[in-house]
Amino acid sequence: MVTDMVSTDKRAAAPSTDDPQASPAKPGGTAKRQLPAFAIIGVLSTLFYLGLYVVARWVVDPQIANLIALAVSAVANTAANRRFTFGITGSEGALKHQLQGAVAFLIGLGLSSGVLALLDYAAPHASKVVEVGGLIVANGLATVVRFLLMKVWVFKG
Repeated sequence: MVTDMVSTDKRAAAPSTDDPQASPAKPGGTAKRQLPAFAIIGVLSTLFYLGLYVVARWVVDPQIANLIALAVSAVANTAANRRFTFGITGSEGALKHQLQGAVAFLIGLGLSSGVLALLDYAAPHASKVVEVGGLIVANGLATVVRFLLMKVWVFKG
């Protein structure tokens, strides 16, 4: 006996392999289809993160500014990737996805905090421009990890 299960998790239909204009943001899509959306969201998230960091840096030390900027931008990044890269709409599973995205956040926080600590040790009077440059490198490494985690764990299927 077969029964149908109803889910409120909304996923856009998978793109047809015959349609060359198919959106890269459909679930079940290949990394080749998902990477463009992920890259656009990544660039926008990085700019948002760096903007928050620079503003926060006016009033708090680098580590606290990094924590604030990364926490806020990570929530927005996970929500945007959930919708546009992996094609998931609706609220079902959103909290779970954000909690799983927190693992990627912690990896990014470790990398960026490590860069800031290394800068503080090696060049204690480094300019904010040097800090931001180091954060861009750390964010680039974290981005690779974030995509892999989202693809194989957070938004699998």
